[in-house]
Amino acid sequence: MSLSGKTLFITGASRGIGLAIALRAARDGANVAIAAKTAAPHPKLPGTIFTAAADIEAAGGRALPLVVDVRNEDEVASAIAQTAETFGGIDIVVNNASAIQLTGTLETDMKRFDLMHQVNTRGTFMVSKYAIPHLEKAENPHILMLSPPLDMKEKWFAPHLAYSIAKYGMSLCVLGLAGELRPRGIAVNALWPRTTIATSAIRNLLGGEAMMEASRTPEIMADAAYAIFNKPARSFSGHFLIDDLVLAAEGVTDFEQYRVDPTKPLMPDFFVPDDTPPPPGSAH
Repeated sequence: MSLSGKTLFITGASRGIGLAIALRAARDGANVAIAAKTAAPHPKLPGTIFTAAADIEAAGGRALPLVVDVRNEDEVASAIAQTAETFGGIDIVVNNASAIQLTGTLETDMKRFDLMHQVNTRGTFMVSKYAIPHLEKAENPHILMLSPPLDMKEKWFAPHLAYSIAKYGMSLCVLGLAGELRPRGIAVNALWPRTTIATSAIRNLLGGEAMMEASRTPEIMADAAYAIFNKPARSFSGHFLIDDLVLAAEGVTDFEQYRVDPTKPLMPDFFVPDDTPPPPGSAH
């Protein structure tokens, strides 16, 4: 397996899971377009598109930092075109950018509702749309959404309806695009973590350091994504995948390597269906 010479376009790749996926590809010598909003340092969030670019190049890849708000059609179209022009095409698109607010209906203002839908569902649709003409020319083209399995249970929607709709909207893009693009040989899949992942969103929005310690590192998602990108696009499409199950299928048995703190019980993530038990070695 190798992504040497492949070109990835990753939204939200300045930090967290997006950056981890970029670095995993960079170790093979891949080209990575970092499409994210953070051009200047943020007081609460680590990393910019430029620090990410430096990390990617230090890991062995080539980087193209691009200031992109996935809500802005002109910026998305320009970034996709610039990536294809710079690297001679696009092989892989990762729709990672996401907005989150875990509030009930009365506590969710419409501005925040709109933001989550513009970034999550609309952004995913739009990035994919503009990438399709370039992916059609690739040898083994993949689109990957970081979104959950379509487990349509009340318990996933009732606590935070607006966020759930926006996140499941990304998964509906997987369902539709997988069928639409199968005749063109473009794979479309979803990847979701079984546990919370140690990112800035977990620290700042969900639970602080205690939640971080009960999480896995972004590398588990990066390794799972890497395995997906090396699957044959013409036959491996339309799947809603859980990170540790992907890796178990690749022969991974040591999941302790991904724990932030092995002494703390892992925190299950939202949206993981009850009928997808963890693989051996991946117990909570």
